[in-house]
Amino acid sequence: MPRPVARVLALLELLQSGGIRTVTELADRLDVDERTVRRYVGHLVDLDVPVESVRGRYGGYRLAPGYRMPPLMLSDDEALAVLLGLVAGRRAGLATDTASETAAAKIRRVLPERLRRRLDAVLGSLAFTDRPGEAVAPESTVLLAIADAVNHHRPISIRYTAADGRRSERTLHPHGVVSHSGRWYVTAADLTAGEDRTFRLDRITGVRTLPGSFEPPAGLDPAKRVLTGLATAPYRHEVTLRIQGTAEQIRTRLPAGLAIVEELPSPSSADPQTLRWSRVGLRVERLDWLPAVLASLDRPFAVERPDELRGLVEALAERLTNSARRSPPHE
Repeated sequence: MPRPVARVLALLELLQSGGIRTVTELADRLDVDERTVRRYVGHLVDLDVPVESVRGRYGGYRLAPGYRMPPLMLSDDEALAVLLGLVAGRRAGLATDTASETAAAKIRRVLPERLRRRLDAVLGSLAFTDRPGEAVAPESTVLLAIADAVNHHRPISIRYTAADGRRSERTLHPHGVVSHSGRWYVTAADLTAGEDRTFRLDRITGVRTLPGSFEPPAGLDPAKRVLTGLATAPYRHEVTLRIQGTAEQIRTRLPAGLAIVEELPSPSSADPQTLRWSRVGLRVERLDWLPAVLASLDRPFAVERPDELRGLVEALAERLTNSARRSPPHE
């Protein structure tokens, strides 16, 4: 979009936010001189936008009371941001495929033909370097009801289906909503079980707001609670490692949703320059992928348990040694 046109739309957006805007203020915001601002105002008037001139010491420009900007007067950058946001939201499980597609279709219908063709070209040529995980968007009625209860500290009753298919009705004090790896979670005090729990929103089939209110715990971090819960969930293997490095360094390969990292205190007699060690705990279904991840850390480590993992690390080291010694085949 030509810059003057984009700036005219930006001027309209500023006026739409309400109040009287002085010419000096508008010139500063649009990065033009005051004469150009007056010319842009003339463009809006020519488009039947009711811009009023207010005289006096605190005068300037404003929109006529009751006027609302026509829908979707988007610049090229804004339209691209909206459509890419819909694509990203669908991949991340932030919205259902149907909702994203219908919203994108509505936006495209009201865009100028030239801009629509350019955006279609971007979306048609767009590729992603990683394959999305299993993204599961929650029902909008469930998400909206729970989010409202979180914001207003209202207790709720939910119907929940666990991973093993068991169904139950629970009373919660919801603390926060978290989106992680394509899934949505709510952290809450589960009054039915008498403990803090995390629930997947896509397994909730009904939400009912209950009378009263509650006071959430101080210092609560819902995102941290979800990640900790995922890292400590029951799996086939419990792994404990000691790795030389800080938690930040280790999390480059073993993120918070996968591992619990505890930095160990340095011995009082140790050299201050000695690198710190950390204890790392994981619960996993399979061990075969861990040796390669540990090797990619490029840091000294020791396996505390299980013994099976030591054997897998030794096997990987032997394969790497044999490959390094092997001569390439002759062409």
